[in-house]
Amino acid sequence: MPKFETSHLVTHSPERMYALVADIERYPEFVPLCQALHIRGRKAICDEEIVVADMTVAYKMIRETFTSKVTLRPKGHEILVEYLDGPFKHLENRWTFNNPDEGEASVGVDMCRVTFYIDYEFRNRMLAGLMGAVFDKAFHKFSTAFEQRADAVYGVA
Repeated sequence: MPKFETSHLVTHSPERMYALVADIERYPEFVPLCQALHIRGRKAICDEEIVVADMTVAYKMIRETFTSKVTLRPKGHEILVEYLDGPFKHLENRWTFNNPDEGEASVGVDMCRVTFYIDYEFRNRMLAGLMGAVFDKAFHKFSTAFEQRADAVYGVA
């Protein structure tokens, strides 16, 4: 099963980066391969918000839609994505936004450590062969896409 994880510092606060990634309706504007996103429903439970959404990803002539349950945890600066339906056998995605470790941050500059993790497997071997390499490249660009979006929305520090 393909897995990808990255963790790096960005010059925006954990609150701002969390808010930006939690704003899933905007993904078609800047997320690689994301062609459309439709929210099926939202529900607040205690300190969390549960969102069920359909995301359509497209590359050349291939277009697939999958449904996920997104758990937004603002207090913990964490976003969990669980696969519900679509072309995958398995998909798990996690974002965390933490204050930098001591010595990592510049004085007077808001910073956070963004960690992105994804583990997935396509249900169909042919689709895995066609989309696997494309997905791997896209996931490597995800954190950069969000960082560039943060710079555009919040300004460059």
